[in-house]
Parts: sequence; C-alpha cells; structure tokens
Amino acid sequence: MSIIVLKAENISKQYRLGQLGTGTISHDINRWWHKVRGKEDPYLKIGDANDRSIKGGSDYVWSLKDINFEVKQGEVLGIIGKNGAGKSTLLKILSQVTTPTTGEVKVRGRIASLLEVGTGFHPDLSGRENIFLNGAILGMTKAEIKSKLDEIVDFSGVAKYLDTPVKRYSSGMMVRLGFAVAAHLEPEILIVDEVLAVGDAEFQKKCLGKMKDVSNQGRTVLFVSHQLGMINSLCHTGILMDKGKIVYHSTAADTVNYYLSNMNGSGNSQTNIIFEKKSNVRAQLLEMKIYNEAKESKLTFDVFEKIFVEIKYALNEKIAGLSMGLNLDRSGELLACSFDTDENEKLLEEREQGVYKTVLALPNPLKAGSYTISSIGIGIANIGGIDSCDNAFSFSVEENSFDPTFKSFSANRPGVMYTCLNWKTEKLNF
Repeated sequence: MSIIVLKAENISKQYRLGQLGTGTISHDINRWWHKVRGKEDPYLKIGDANDRSIKGGSDYVWSLKDINFEVKQGEVLGIIGKNGAGKSTLLKILSQVTTPTTGEVKVRGRIASLLEVGTGFHPDLSGRENIFLNGAILGMTKAEIKSKLDEIVDFSGVAKYLDTPVKRYSSGMMVRLGFAVAAHLEPEILIVDEVLAVGDAEFQKKCLGKMKDVSNQGRTVLFVSHQLGMINSLCHTGILMDKGKIVYHSTAADTVNYYLSNMNGSGNSQTNIIFEKKSNVRAQLLEMKIYNEAKESKLTFDVFEKIFVEIKYALNEKIAGLSMGLNLDRSGELLACSFDTDENEKLLEEREQGVYKTVLALPNPLKAGSYTISSIGIGIANIGGIDSCDNAFSFSVEENSFDPTFKSFSANRPGVMYTCLNWKTEKLNF
C-alpha cells in the first residue's frame, strides 16, 4: 500500500485586489468580531472567480477554490493550465510559503521547493554559504551537507563562482544552483515551478533526469510546466487547473490530452467550413477542412504531426490558368509564407466545369506556436481572384513529443518558420 505524503483538503486562497494584506482595518475588525462569536469570516462569502478576461464586481478574488487531492510516495505529479489558473499559488501554499484562506495541507516529510529564480537564497551570501543555509533550513547537519557539496557543485556547473555572492549570478546560474540544492539535499518532496524554463536545453534535460532519479529513489515530485512534452515524459499523474479550480485529474497522458482537446483552442474553433452556393459566378469555394494524417479534424497538432487543408470548389464554366493560393500567418509575427498552385505548371492548364477537391500538406514540421490560415482563394494566375475566405482556420502546434535538446522546432527559436535543409558534410584530406 502506497503511503500518502501530501494531502490538500478544501484549499482556497482569497486576495483583495489592489491591497497588501487582508484589506482595511474595518475589515480586519469585522473578521475578528465574527471569529470571537464563532461565526464564519464574512468575506469568504464574496469574491469573483480568478478569470482575468472579465472585470469582476468585487474587490475580492479567489485565486484558488476548493482544491482537493493527494500525492503518494514516489509519485511525480504534473500540474498544468493556462497562465493565471492558480498553479503557482497552489505550489506556494504546498511549500508553506503562504497560508491558505481556508483548508489544510498535510505533509509527511521535508519539502524542498524551487518556485522562483533565487528561491531561498540570501543575495549577499556566496553560493557555498547558501548551500549550507538551505541545508540547515531543511534540517540537515553540517556533515550531511558537506557530503553532498561536491555533487551539488558539479551538477550546477557554477564551481568557478561558488564563493561569489549570488546577487552577482545571472538568472540561469541562479536556477542551476537553486535546482541542484533543492534536488540533492534529499527532501522527501521536491516542488518545482516553471522556473526551469530559464535554463538552457542541456540543463533542462539534466533536471528531468534528476527528477526521474529522485522519483526512483521513492521520493515525491510536484512539477508545474507549460512544456507538455516534459509533463508526458516525466509525470505519472496530472492535474489540470482553470480559474483557481481543478477541472481534471488523471494520468499525465490523459490530462494533457484533455487539456489539448478542451482547453487550448486558439482563434477560430471551426475545423470545417461550408459556404452558401452563389449564382452567376465563374467559380466559388464550397467547403474547407483541416485535419491530420488520420483525417481527424482538430486545431491542435504535435510538432511532428502532418497538417492537411482540404478545399472543395466549383467551376461553373471552363477556366484556363486557374490558380489557388493560401497564406499562413504565425501569431504575433508577419506572414509566415504564401503558397500557390501556379508553382506547378500542370495545374495551370484549362480545367473543365465541375466540382474539384484540392488537398494541401502544410510544411512539416512547423515550428511550435499559433498559426492562422489568413487567406484561401481561387483565381486566374496573373489576372486576379475570383473567390476567397479570410481567417479560415486558427490552429496551434505544440511541443508534445519534443526533446528540449533538439531546438530546431522550438517556439523560442528565432524566425517565423523552420525549413529543413540538406546539410552535406565531408572530410577534407590535407
């Protein structure tokens, strides 16, 4: 029987907008008076859900509401959700950095957490001194910390700056040392937030390997990340949060799939467009679809998943030089690329009246990110358009099966698109 090492019972966290602390003196006195009489805090009955997209009607907001779950020894739990879902607030409560407004967290064992760059570090102390400070906070003896010191320094890669005050470290160096300390000082529970995204790809891979080792040793890991590939490869179970609540809790793979299917739509939610028939036109668009290689209609694709756009159109008369074009935009950037059938001379020959279907395979793989097919049209090459559709589909490409050491298709790679080139290398004889 697995031992439960962490249990969250009815956790809720309320904040007052624009205020530090709980609010005004009158509110504090009112809270105290209700507590003296054994009544519920009156301000727990009010407050908006944590939805940043709408303006609330209250000064209070629930960052978390009625959170319940438990984590077993040796389990790796991944927590995912959009920005503002409450993930970081939950980790702060579990790490005992802040207290819940209501509810209780039960913990069995020591917790080490890495929530922000420099978590638990004193800026004026050196890296070496901070290692001993963190170890002491975790309840370790000086001898125990010394026995781990070389391993921590080697993993972090900051040996050259070990006796330099950490306030002079870069954010990457701070994360390296912070993770090394948190992972190597043998906590029963390791909590890691998205802060690892600051590190480079090589270090991220080391961290994933270390977290797997920690789990294999029977210790527990809680991990928040927007990199769904990392969640899939590392975690056993997953929690999906939205607007301060847990909306799904299952295996890591099921949780990621649920998130991609239900929570991560971008732009237009349509995967199939049917046009009304027009009269007295030479040609017109009839229907458009977007799907993967298995012909599954969807708007979220893996980096290495092939994406197809299917276009049906009608020619109401014989047309010579017919051409079709498609513009692909990448969100927040300029036009990614424009594709036209007149790149193929055979497609420009005269075409008879009738209904036609064209299927276009988009470049594969596309760099991770959000895309919009901003225009699809048919016309006559070098003359002009006949019929078109703007902003047909908006879809996203995710790094689900992505190895962070393989940077080519990462969303953070510079440029609008990635093109596979043929690199030829040969050894020269001198």
